[in-house]
Parts: sequence; structure tokens; C-alpha cells
Amino acid sequence: MRCVSIKDRKQFEIKEINEPVSDGKNVIIDVKKTGICGSDIHYWVAGEPKGLVMGHEYVGIVSDPGSRDDLKPGDRVTALPISPCLECHACRSGNPQYCIHTWDNATGLSLTNPGALAPKMAIRPDMVVKVPDNITDEEAAMTEPTAVGLHAARLADIKVGDKVLVIGGGIIGLVCAMFAKMEGASLVVVSETNKARGQKSVSLGVADEWMDALDPKFLEKVMYKTGAGFDKVIECCGNEPAVSSALATVKTGGTVVLVGVSLTPVSIPTAIAVTHELVLKGAIAYTVEEFRTCIELMSNKKIDMLKFLDSVVGLDDVQSSYEKLTSGTSDAVKIIVDPNK
Repeated sequence: MRCVSIKDRKQFEIKEINEPVSDGKNVIIDVKKTGICGSDIHYWVAGEPKGLVMGHEYVGIVSDPGSRDDLKPGDRVTALPISPCLECHACRSGNPQYCIHTWDNATGLSLTNPGALAPKMAIRPDMVVKVPDNITDEEAAMTEPTAVGLHAARLADIKVGDKVLVIGGGIIGLVCAMFAKMEGASLVVVSETNKARGQKSVSLGVADEWMDALDPKFLEKVMYKTGAGFDKVIECCGNEPAVSSALATVKTGGTVVLVGVSLTPVSIPTAIAVTHELVLKGAIAYTVEEFRTCIELMSNKKIDMLKFLDSVVGLDDVQSSYEKLTSGTSDAVKIIVDPNK
């Protein structure tokens, strides 16, 4: 079957791989839609690991239920892409997202488990979740990034009336901003280096306003607007300037949640964190409960994820889609791939 895999730095190739076969355990699905994630972009930019077939945000139709006796062929499902051990402290505490093994065989994030940039895939059975009929394929394929945003917003512990800054206007940043508003923040600001994305955060209704992160008077304007800094800052870029900006714009005693991931070390002004007694929290993925909650929120029409969708493309357009998402000028935040197109 055709798939898209990493060939080199910022370069994909379309090649043939074997279809997954029934083993009596894994659930095999026919992929209908898969999303392009920010973490996927990191791998693409780095060009490593070569041969990786990405795609960990997806929806599909069961063709073989494997060991899941509550599933049948034709059921529509999505899944958590992680591979937790289920035995360590993290797993037993309900936080498999930081199990030390959770990424070892993660779907679409490891060479051992090809992802959904292909028409068929095999999924660890205990990670599979049924999708309600009243959720579209496109919505179901966005469950995973929605859960990332929910998890980050919960870690920020946003209170009614809080002023919140979200650094980065990609899909994760916009979802974090959406949940910050739902939690009762009195002001939600998105900072961006991309004017088109900044403006989009406001037009979509998830941010009250946006600020240019490259503005030389950025910090001065933050203090004028907030008085003492933001109560909570959610950082969704992962690069050094963004993390430093997060520490500089949060008020003394405030909370910074680090959602963005860098594949290389970054230097940050720890003196600010120390002297301002800041609370720094890392945020990785989500809990199983949060993943299911996002499906319920979409099913009950409490959130509208379709407004973030820019386009649906085929495998032949994956390369150009990544280029668009990293152009720095396009307002695109969410492109979904149909591997059957």
C-alpha cells in the first residue's frame, strides 16, 4: 500500500509498505482521515527518523477487531497513539502520558508502529475508542490535538477572571485559547510572529486579541495591558525565544505551562523563574479521561473543532501541506489528510 514517510530534512517520499495483517490482538482499521500535528512538523524539519510513517491523529473503520470483543467490522474508531506499560507509577496514577515507555511504540511516532499516512494501520487494542455517529470524520481526527489543549488548560488551573496569554497560534495554541475562554478567563491573548495566524485567532473567536511577538515593545505593551503580567501563560512553540517570553510576561507568582516541545536543548532565564517564584509545569499529551472527554464535548456540541479545519488533502499533497504550515505567512493551522485520495 502507498504511504508517506520521512526521506530527509523537510522531505517526504511516497513509497510502498506492507499492509498490516491480523494477529488476533491488534485492531486493524481502514484509515479515513488523519491530521498533521505540530510534533510531526518537528520530525519533518529534522528529517529524522528516516522511514518514519507519521499520522497519530486519525479516524478509521474497523476491518479486524483483533482482541476487542466489543468491536466489530464497520465500527468507526479513533485511538490514543501512546504505548504505556500500564504497570508503572505513572500508569497506575492515571497518567500514562508520562510513562517512560509511552512513546516506545507510539502509533505514527515510532519506526515500529507506522501511522495513518497510509490507508491501513494496526492499533494497540486497549487504546482504541469508538466514535459517536454524530461526530464527523474530520472532528474525530482532531480528538488528539483537542485533548492536548484540554490537558494544558487544566494544568494552567485557569480561574474565572484570569488574564491568559497563549504563545503560538498553531492548532494547539488555538485550542488552549478556546479552553481558557471556556474556563472563564477575562482576557485571552495569543502572541504570534505570523500576522495571519494572529488575526485568525481573533476572527475564530478563541482569542480576544493578538499581539505581535516580534514587536520591540512587546513586553512593554503586555505590562500596560495587564498591569503586572498575565496570570497564566501557556507556551505552545517550544523554542528558546518563546519560553523566555513566557517567563517574562507572566506575573510574579504566576503559572507557566510549557506545551511546546524542542528536539534540542534551549536556554532560558532561570533567574526570572527564581526571583519571581514562578510555577513552571510541563504538559505532555493527555490522560485517557481527557481524550474521552474531548469526544464527548464534540458529540454534545460543546466545542466546534471544524472551524479550525483549513483543508483536506491526499497523500500526494502532504509535502506541500507541511511547507504551507511552516511558511510563516499562511494562516493555515489544521490540514487533514485523506490517504485514500
